[in-house]
Amino acid sequence: MADSPSVPAKVVGALGILAQLVLLPFFLSSGLATPLWGLILLMMIWTALLVVAIRLWRTRPFLVPLVPVVAVAAWFAVLSAGGAWLGWTA
Repeated sequence: MADSPSVPAKVVGALGILAQLVLLPFFLSSGLATPLWGLILLMMIWTALLVVAIRLWRTRPFLVPLVPVVAVAAWFAVLSAGGAWLGWTA
């Protein structure tokens, strides 16, 4: 059996998961600027990244804080692309 991650590592991972949860209102409020299918896409991305964060927390908790960074980048990319190519406006 592999060694369990240390307590500080688990704390760092928990903070990363908390940061992902803090991003939820930003993803939800994107519905003001996107059509329904765009909001559903964003929520699927957010949910998938939350699952990744939880799975990483069990094995590599020091990588979990990267998940919210990826989430913000994806959120910004989807909204920017939608605004540029699909005419999404608030």
